[in-house]
Amino acid sequence: MGLAGLGLAWRKANALLGFPAMVSDGVLVLAALAFLASATTYGLKALRHFPAVVGEFDHPIRSAFFSTIPISMMLMAAALHPHGPAVSFWLWAAGALLQLALTIRLIVRWMVHKQDITHVNPAWFIPIVGNIIVPTLGVSLGQIEISWFFLSIGMVFWLPLMTIVLYRVIFHDALPPRLAPTLFILLPPLAVGYLAYVGLVGTVDPFAQVLVNGALFMTLVLLAKTRRFISLPFALSWWAFTFPLDAVAMAAIQHGRFAPDGMWPTVGLAMLALASLVVGIVTVRTLAAIAKRTLFVPE
Repeated sequence: MGLAGLGLAWRKANALLGFPAMVSDGVLVLAALAFLASATTYGLKALRHFPAVVGEFDHPIRSAFFSTIPISMMLMAAALHPHGPAVSFWLWAAGALLQLALTIRLIVRWMVHKQDITHVNPAWFIPIVGNIIVPTLGVSLGQIEISWFFLSIGMVFWLPLMTIVLYRVIFHDALPPRLAPTLFILLPPLAVGYLAYVGLVGTVDPFAQVLVNGALFMTLVLLAKTRRFISLPFALSWWAFTFPLDAVAMAAIQHGRFAPDGMWPTVGLAMLALASLVVGIVTVRTLAAIAKRTLFVPE
């Protein structure tokens, strides 16, 4: 997701600002390779250790991360769209259907089983963000009503979940170090919501302004905790820094098109540079951890 989001952010910079296309193409190729590698290895895990996968699917925290699968499928569909619209459509459709199924399953479980407040964390936003991502390509595919349906799901559940997560982080113990990076997952509902909403209505209205400015404010709040974040021991959860920053970069670049005389063109460039730097650092740290065999460790 982090690599694909960065590639799509550079593609948007290419389309709106004239940046070189080879950067976005190169990053998206890396994203595709990472997606295939992740799908293959987790598929092998499911074949060899199926009970462990079922345990993760039923886990109150890990279960939210299953939505990264359909999200990645839809991001890959967006990457493929200029080159193969037909393949892109079917990959997007499969991702959207899987996302819907996972969202329904998760919400039903929240309603049926009592949840412990200590299990609440920003990763719970991932299934919600997955719905908001559907329209970002759905509009280009001509699926307007379906796009409104998924955007509605995401925005209706984003606000109460935002309240619950803020209650958790403000009034209860701090998140464990491994989950601390997931605070950045507070950004995509606003940033991706802006992209989806503007794509559907075709212009920037007051609600769109609220979304993009809210995304910028939350980014500033999280960047104020930079010293805390960089002091965390490296873990796979560092990838939670990446896609949210990609999403804010895309939203800022897009908004700069509608407000070319204000601060947004500069904000867009700054966010693209920051997202590129963070994705680069996390990628290098991940490859180093793989080489040292320290990336996947028992919790």
